[in-house]
Amino acid sequence: MQAGLKKMSVILQNLGFVCALGTTHDEIIKNAKNGDASGMFAHPRTVDGKNVPFGAVNLPNTKSMRCYDLLNAALNQIWNSILELKSTHKSTRLGIVLGASNTGIHEAQKHINTALSTGKMPDEFSLDEIELYSPTKFLVEKTGFCGPAYTVSTACSSSAKVFTDARSLIKNDICDAVLVGGVDARCDFALNGFNALSALSFEHTNPMSQNRNGINLGEGCALFIMTRGTDGIKLLGTGESSDAYHLTAPDPSGAGAIASMRAALNDAGLKATDIDFINMHGTGTVANDAMESLAISSVFGEKTLCASTKPLTGHTLGAAGAVSLGLSWLMIKYGFVVPHVFDGEYATDCAKLNLSVTTTKHEINRVLCNAFAFGGSNASIIIGR
Repeated sequence: MQAGLKKMSVILQNLGFVCALGTTHDEIIKNAKNGDASGMFAHPRTVDGKNVPFGAVNLPNTKSMRCYDLLNAALNQIWNSILELKSTHKSTRLGIVLGASNTGIHEAQKHINTALSTGKMPDEFSLDEIELYSPTKFLVEKTGFCGPAYTVSTACSSSAKVFTDARSLIKNDICDAVLVGGVDARCDFALNGFNALSALSFEHTNPMSQNRNGINLGEGCALFIMTRGTDGIKLLGTGESSDAYHLTAPDPSGAGAIASMRAALNDAGLKATDIDFINMHGTGTVANDAMESLAISSVFGEKTLCASTKPLTGHTLGAAGAVSLGLSWLMIKYGFVVPHVFDGEYATDCAKLNLSVTTTKHEINRVLCNAFAFGGSNASIIIGR
C-alpha cells in the first residue's frame, strides 16, 4: 500500500485564474506573451499621497469582501469541473486547501477608520473579514465540498506550500480531489507596510536590474483541481525550507532557497538539467534578487531559462505562489514563455542568469516556481508533463 502511494501521481487538471493580466485564459495568455504590463497602471493605489503601480484585477466589486469576488471569478471558470466532481464523488472526499495572507484586512481597515472617527464599529463589520479561514469557508459554501478544508498562511509562500498539503490528502487516501490554490486582494495596510520597510517601488518594478528599487503589489486568484492521474500536467515535486534568517530580509547566502529547490528536484526525481524554465520569486528588491540569483546559479548554473512574472502581475503576496504556478501551467499547456520584463541593465550584484527576454514559441515541459516569504519560509514547486 505504501509503495503504491509513493508511485501515485497527481495532476493539475483544470485552472481558474484571474490577475492583472486578465480575467480569462485567452486574455492572460495574450498579454503574458506580449509582456503587456498595462494592468499594472490601470488602477494605481495611493501611498503617501503619490500614485503607485498596482496589479489590479479588472473585476467589479459585488461581494462584501474583494477576495470573494476574485475567488468567485476564478471558480466560475472551472465550475463545470466542480459539478462533475460532485456528481462522481462523495462530498466528504473533496477537499479544499487555500493559501492566503490578507483576506479582508482592507475592508476591516475601512471599518476601523470609521470607528476611530465615530467611536463605534459599523454594523456591517464582521470578524469573518480578518479570519484567515474566511476565503476557504466561502469556497466550502459555494462548492459544497465537505472534506478537509483549511487555509495556509505563511506570507508570500502561502499558496506554494498548499500543493504539498493537497497532494498529501490525495496520496494518503483522505481525498479523491482537492481544490487548491491561493487568493489575496488589494490591501492598503500591506502597501503602507512595505513602504515602511523601504521595499515598495513607486515606479514599475524592475527585477534583476541594476536600477531595481523595490516591489509592486497586486491582487489575484488561481485555483486548480488536483486529482490522481497520469494524463495531464503533473505536480512533479515540492520542496520547502525554513531558514529563519531574519524577520523580513532573506539570507544573502541563499541557503534556504537552495535547500527548497534541491528538495523539489529530489522529490521529483529530476536533475537540474531536466528543468526547462524557472519562474522566479523575483520581487525586484535589492536583497531578494541578489539572493535568488545566487541560489539559482548555485543549483542550475547559467543556462536554464528564467523570468520573474511580477512586473506583469504585481506581487500578490499570499496568492503569489499560485499565480506564478498558474502562469507556468499555461506556459506548459500552450507552449510559450513569459518574457522577463525589465530595463535590460543587468545588475552587477546579481549572479548571471539566462533571462527570458523574447516571446518566441518554446516547448516547455517542466517548470520550477519559487516563492520566498518573511521569516525565511521558502517553497519551490515543479510541474510538468
